[in-house]
Amino acid sequence: MLTPSEFIDAYSAIGERKVNAAALNLFLSGIMAGFFIGMGGVVTNVASNFITNPSVAKVVNGLLFPFGLIMVMMTGAELFTGNCLITISLLEGRVTFAGMLRNLLIVYVGNFVGAVLLAWAYVYSSPVIDSTTRTAIAKCSLSFDRALILGILCNILVCTAVMMGLCAKSITGRAMGAYFPIAFFVIAGFEHCVANMYYVPAGLFAKIYGLDISGLTWGKFLMNNLLPVTLGNIIGGCILSLLLWQIHTNKGRKI
Repeated sequence: MLTPSEFIDAYSAIGERKVNAAALNLFLSGIMAGFFIGMGGVVTNVASNFITNPSVAKVVNGLLFPFGLIMVMMTGAELFTGNCLITISLLEGRVTFAGMLRNLLIVYVGNFVGAVLLAWAYVYSSPVIDSTTRTAIAKCSLSFDRALILGILCNILVCTAVMMGLCAKSITGRAMGAYFPIAFFVIAGFEHCVANMYYVPAGLFAKIYGLDISGLTWGKFLMNNLLPVTLGNIIGGCILSLLLWQIHTNKGRKI
């Protein structure tokens, strides 16, 4: 198992490879990750649909959703929130800010495409369940500042999950390392922008079944939820990266 210092050395090289990857590969890998994270959303909606106790529903969702990130890590797909760890490569001088921004933008668009396509395919091919629209409406009802803070907290845990997964040297260790921080963020009700790229569009697409989704619009989704949650996720990932770099590298300790 890698120590935090060894992880920083390893990830600074990983981040450099991610930044220098071909745009098409990043985009296609981003679509894969959006699909896998969205699958976590599909499973949690189905599993919790008939659970009336909110606490039990959250625990069930927390137990199931992490397999989405595990699939991302095992397939080498590109996830926007995890890639905020490229901040480590930036601090180490291995990449430029423009290169990091290019990676995050391409992957973000890919994640959006993958998650929305899954939402469309699932809603149009399966009976829509009540929890899909309930989840979408609840997410778009958050205030901007609350969504921002929940996004910060979420990506601290997501990036911790990526770190713990990459520190392990076996498939089982990687899966278990990634599992618990993701379970924690789901149970706590934190906000993940890529997951929301599935949850809210799925609720919007449910309009074809005549369900009451009054007040739920694409504009409200993009401005009231996706924007603040994305900003929060970026801040959270950068905070964790900076703390790890400051504490566990010689360069950081000299500041």
